[in-house]
Amino acid sequence: MNQDESLKLSNQLCFSIYACSKEIIKLYKPYLDELGLTYTQYITMLVLWEENNISVKNLGERLFLDSGTLTPLLKKLEKMGIVSRNRSELDERVMIVSLTDDGKKLKEKAKEVPYKVFCASKLSIEEGTKLKSDINHLLDKLTKE
Repeated sequence: MNQDESLKLSNQLCFSIYACSKEIIKLYKPYLDELGLTYTQYITMLVLWEENNISVKNLGERLFLDSGTLTPLLKKLEKMGIVSRNRSELDERVMIVSLTDDGKKLKEKAKEVPYKVFCASKLSIEEGTKLKSDINHLLDKLTKE
């Protein structure tokens, strides 16, 4: 590929991934609106439903979010009454994020979301599985030193 071709938007892997991500998040929107969550709030809740009582640092690492993005997000979720933030009893420098009872109940309402979004994607199970594997492989390569 010559230099002019390499600068075409249609030849950029980053743009394909960016545009695809935007379209996938658009698929989530109507279902997340029913839950009163944004996409970023939803993925935060996914981590908490998987691992309740997690440090803000570990939560940020799991979500690939910095504290400047995560802190206002957690404050909003706390204001909504679905998470709480408290200092660790072992180390007061560590902030622990926990689900409230309402946050735990929200999990039941969210159970159908992945299925609905997958159906809306029009991918076969095989295509979805392979795509997820390929993207995870790329992510591993990009995040390993």
